[in-house]
Amino acid sequence: MQVDVLNMEGKKVRTVELPASVFEAPINLDLMHQAFQRQMANARLGTHQTKTRSEVSGGGKKPWHQKGTGRARQGSSRSPVWKGGGGAHTPHPHLYTQAMPLKMRRAAVRSALTVKAQEANIVVVDELKLNEPKTRLMASALNNLVGQASALVLIPEKNESSEWIVRSTNNLPDAKVLMAGYLNIRDLMVFDKLVLPLAALDVIATNLG
Repeated sequence: MQVDVLNMEGKKVRTVELPASVFEAPINLDLMHQAFQRQMANARLGTHQTKTRSEVSGGGKKPWHQKGTGRARQGSSRSPVWKGGGGAHTPHPHLYTQAMPLKMRRAAVRSALTVKAQEANIVVVDELKLNEPKTRLMASALNNLVGQASALVLIPEKNESSEWIVRSTNNLPDAKVLMAGYLNIRDLMVFDKLVLPLAALDVIATNLG
């Protein structure tokens, strides 16, 4: 698939061929949904905690005699039916993690990239570089490239130049910078456009091709 390569002013400088193995892969919506659900589930902390009747304070003495009071028998004031008692069948810390084979996760990302490519939501840039770490410079560049759409910006590696890109994007509400090696299904589905420098394209082709 041939796509235009733009500069940071949004002007076409040449074209590039996107790898068919990555950007023309079979689209499997069920697999994409499963990968998305897995990522969201694995992000849950699972730290919710409540106390059972064995963990709340008090309740060591039987409230009243078993017989002769005319009231229902009670063994502890910390029973779930009492005010201040422990909870029954309440949440406790546990893991929500789901396992998914690496091949399936990569296939889901390829499916999402294919959808992005078919909908013309991939913006290839020859080089993404700033002269200084300024939010207004990054905002201007993204406005030239994607307009008012939200953008996921990929960087090939960590260096001083990419660090400036990250710092300049942090205060932009509709943009996020991500290492190309960490590309995932959630970010692909959340953001409208994928801003892809040529150097990051090589990383994606190597990891997913």
